[in-house]
Amino acid sequence: MKFPKTYSLKEIAQIIGSEFVGDENFPVQGMNEIHVVESGDIVFVDHPKYYDKALQSAATIVLINKQVECPQGKALLISDDPFRDFNKLTNHFRPFTFSNVSIAPTAQIGEGTIIQPNCFIGNHVKIGKNCLVHANVSIYDHCVLGDNVIIQAGTIIGADAFYYKKRPEGFDQLISGGRVIIEDSVGIGALCTIDRGVTGDTTIGAGTKIDNQVHVGHDTVIGKKCLIAAQTGIAGCVVIEDEVTMWGQVGTTSGITIGTKAVVMGQTGVTKSIEGGKTYFGTPIEESREKLKQLAYIKRIPEILEKLK
Repeated sequence: MKFPKTYSLKEIAQIIGSEFVGDENFPVQGMNEIHVVESGDIVFVDHPKYYDKALQSAATIVLINKQVECPQGKALLISDDPFRDFNKLTNHFRPFTFSNVSIAPTAQIGEGTIIQPNCFIGNHVKIGKNCLVHANVSIYDHCVLGDNVIIQAGTIIGADAFYYKKRPEGFDQLISGGRVIIEDSVGIGALCTIDRGVTGDTTIGAGTKIDNQVHVGHDTVIGKKCLIAAQTGIAGCVVIEDEVTMWGQVGTTSGITIGTKAVVMGQTGVTKSIEGGKTYFGTPIEESREKLKQLAYIKRIPEILEKLK
């Protein structure tokens, strides 16, 4: 998430009530998660396991819960609870704004686009030309749709990320301030759920087609001209490159990459990153020919045991 203007380190520290290390005029331009941070961004870290990763990331401002040596060219925000204070910043720069109308007055809807009854179009949503949004679709604030997009009934675009911190009293939600970006000529089936980024964007590339009852997690990037069949569940922060095919009931872990033109057969569990241009099957995932050979060998076990008697 980029801020509407450049703020000073001191101004950001005042918003969250924290100490800071560095020039009080150090420029702060946005905030993001560690996998997508850029220079000028704030990243938060609250576990020693990830201190080095955050301090060495592209982010130039680190919101951290320990006094550490500040890397050259960076600044620190010292907080007793970085998770809480990251939420404070999200609420400050992108606060929730309630709506009492079906289509927000700040929404922009392109020429030739049809919105069927009982849809909700949130604040600052942008929808391109010649789209068709069927009944009972909800498109949350700040989401962006390109031209010629078709969304079937009951789908939700832009719900919150499934991202929580365990506390003694329960789970605290990391507040989502990101968006969903749907590019031109995408088709999305009925009853799909596509979560927005925590601070960045969940993106679906041009020409991709998604079947019914598919879930796409926060900050995932799906490439161009992909095919994703029904009941597939894609975790957060996944990168699916162009022209990937995922058949029904595929599930993925988070933070992996699926290479260009990979084919993932039905009911496969994608537990690791996989190369493009190959076909995969099974859990744990393997190339389909190898996995099918293994299954054939398993079928022969009774025969082999009988010969050994």
